[in-house]
Amino acid sequence: MLQGHSSVFQALLGTFFTWAMTAAGAALVFIFSSGQRRILDGSLGFAAGVMLAASYWSLLAPAVEMATSSGGFGAFAFFPVAVGFTLGAAFVYLADLLMPHLGAAEDPQTALALNLDPVLVKKSDPEGPSLLLPESALSIRIEGLAVGVGFGAVEKTASATFESARNLAIGIGIQNFPEGLAVSLPLRGAGFSTWRAFWYGQLSGMVEPLAGLFGAFAVVLAEPILPYALAFAAGAMVYVVMDDIIPEAQISGNGKLASWASILGFVVMMSLDVGLG
Repeated sequence: MLQGHSSVFQALLGTFFTWAMTAAGAALVFIFSSGQRRILDGSLGFAAGVMLAASYWSLLAPAVEMATSSGGFGAFAFFPVAVGFTLGAAFVYLADLLMPHLGAAEDPQTALALNLDPVLVKKSDPEGPSLLLPESALSIRIEGLAVGVGFGAVEKTASATFESARNLAIGIGIQNFPEGLAVSLPLRGAGFSTWRAFWYGQLSGMVEPLAGLFGAFAVVLAEPILPYALAFAAGAMVYVVMDDIIPEAQISGNGKLASWASILGFVVMMSLDVGLG
């Protein structure tokens, strides 16, 4: 991420970084065995804490400041932020419901590119294991959109700085690291080859540059939607944390580890955003 370039180019660089971090996390499948669940649960907890902190300091705080400084909402400056936040959560919820009906769960490559959680695996296929993805396991990747919106908002308010957008990209890269492992490690345990598990793991971050470009273009071309867009990204991220990441980290008996890892992740991201912002 290089200061002085256009918002769209910054978003592209930022999301390529988050994709690279996803691939780096997926590469841990070459080191860890599928039985090391504590590592995965702790990593997921850490990612949840990072996402929650980033949702406020890098997205919600600038959104509130923009809505307040615009003067168009008066005492109801909370309104665009509340609407955007709710719409972001609703978007992910509806995506969870609609993806199976659109056929996205039928193809492992498509499913994992959208970050669909491989919780059920069919091992009886003579051509090798394949994925069976229930509706409740689907969660579309939203982090790339958040990075794009963050860079698109740079210099629109005092808190929407290049540093805050950069910190958001770094924070999401940090939390993408365990997400890559969260895809590749279960696939290795289900019978996929190590290289194939790694491929699908990094594939889960491949759509982030596209989402980032969309987010940056949207806010650059339509500046009045910025408070809504920032809050939308925050709502989507918080919903993914609550509905997907935290429950996944708790189901294997490592709940306390995951909870303390979440606290650590929150503190790290908060310190990054406040200290370097």
